[in-house]
Amino acid sequence: MKNAANPLEADSSDSASIPELRLNLIATLCGNGTCPTVYQTNRDTLIVQGYVVSPEQAGIHVPEGELLVEIPTELFGTAARSDRLSD
Repeated sequence: MKNAANPLEADSSDSASIPELRLNLIATLCGNGTCPTVYQTNRDTLIVQGYVVSPEQAGIHVPEGELLVEIPTELFGTAARSDRLSD
């Protein structure tokens, strides 16, 4: 059964159904991964490394288990055009 806070996380009774997380670097604006970066996972999802923005700063409600992350627009475009992104 999927966890309501994160549908990609299994609950303790179903941990075998979610594969171990593996990341593939898609795009970064620096060479060493210490700046905003986009990764593709083996679970058909993307992980974004960026600057945390609080819900109060953004003026919105964020459900438990989720975070707002800010990345440069340029990085988003670079990731979308990347030949590293698999179908």
